[in-house]
Order: sequence, then structure tokens, then C-alpha cells
Amino acid sequence: MVKHSRTSGSTVRPGSVAPPFSLNDSPHSRISLRDLRGRPAVLVFYVADWHPVAAEQLRQLEVLRTRLGDGAPALIGISIDATWSHAAFARDLEIKFPLLADDQPPGAVARAYGVDSTETGRGRRAVIVIDAAGIVRWSAVFPDALNPGLDGILTALEALAAPGETSPSGS
Repeated sequence: MVKHSRTSGSTVRPGSVAPPFSLNDSPHSRISLRDLRGRPAVLVFYVADWHPVAAEQLRQLEVLRTRLGDGAPALIGISIDATWSHAAFARDLEIKFPLLADDQPPGAVARAYGVDSTETGRGRRAVIVIDAAGIVRWSAVFPDALNPGLDGILTALEALAAPGETSPSGS
């Protein structure tokens, strides 16, 4: 499955290897793409903590995470906000999945994935689905004011779970 929708020409393309990253989820703890290998991952780039659309989107993802239970992919939220802001935001929304600080330098991972905004200096609202081998399988960029919902994510995850699904290398 290789899907790509509503993206700019520079957004990481399905079928490509996901760019590596290592970002703080707290002042003393980091999560890297390597840590996520072995299970699908959904990277959710969002504009800012406390943004109303981000809050709505992340709440929906938390419901999805709870509903999928042990079968849930690794859900990761990413913005340029600091870890202390993420901690307060996650606590307020009762989000249990990690929110990572793309702040050293600001927006570096968003740039690597092609979802940065030169106008605002922040990441754009985007979702990237990565398979267990670290290959991008679906990517989409959305207007900041639009909550993309879960349909695209669910479709991408269902395709990953389909019998006979392989990476572009055939493995």
C-alpha cells in the first residue's frame, strides 16, 4: 500500500524510508524512530499545544488508542512546543501517548518530513503512517483549521494489517 494525499511536493513520500529522529518527551527522556521499529507508528504533527483543533484531534487519537488496546500502533504527537507545555497539555486532555518536542532546533523533524511551514515557523497539521520496518505508507497534510479525523489513518492501518502486505523492498 502506498498512499499519498493532500500533500505538498516536498512532503515525505510513501514508499520511502522514514527520516530518523530522536526527540524529548520529557526533560530527561527521548523517543527515537528506532524505538518504534517492530510496530506501525502514526506521527501526528500539529500546530501548537492548546490550539483548539489540535486538542480535538489528539482527543480523537486517544480514543482510538484506547479502542485498539494492545493492537494500537505507536501514536506520537509532534510540535515545536517545549516538553513542559506538552506535559500540561496532555494532562489537561488526558492523553496517554507521547507528545514530542521538535524544538532543538525548532521544527527540524517537521522539515525532515516536509511538513514545516516557512510562514509560521511551526509544523503544519500532518499525519504520517509508518510500517513496522520504518517505511512511510501514508502521508497527508491538512489546513491548520481542519481536524482530519481518523478515516485516513484507519484505512492506512487496515491496509498494513492486510494479508500479504509487504514493504516496497518485498520484505
